[in-house]
Amino acid sequence: QVQLVESGGGSAQTGGSLKLSCQHSGYFSRRCMGWFRQVPGKEREGVAFIEDDNSPTYADSVKGRFAISKEIARNTLNVFLRMDSLKPEDTATYYCAARRCSAVTFDYWGQGTQVTVSS
Repeated sequence: QVQLVESGGGSAQTGGSLKLSCQHSGYFSRRCMGWFRQVPGKEREGVAFIEDDNSPTYADSVKGRFAISKEIARNTLNVFLRMDSLKPEDTATYYCAARRCSAVTFDYWGQGTQVTVSS
């Protein structure tokens, strides 16, 4: 059974950094991963994505500031989101998501982790 568990959220000041982690348990072969974020009252936004071949893509709003990466350790897929030069508008709940690389939609979601950036 696939389970995604995020960690690493918290508070930072403008210009600071945070690193989010997502642990993907269960079968993870040919899994494409993504980080999304959502603010209450707004639509969920795709932030960063990483394909099976490790190629990343980013939303324009975070390009050059965020970096997505992944590694396999102890038979678990771990996905990271390094966030630098944080801005107050980065404040949101961040969600890790997974999909089969052959599919379009993300089928598996984590519970979310809060990121708050103060000015």
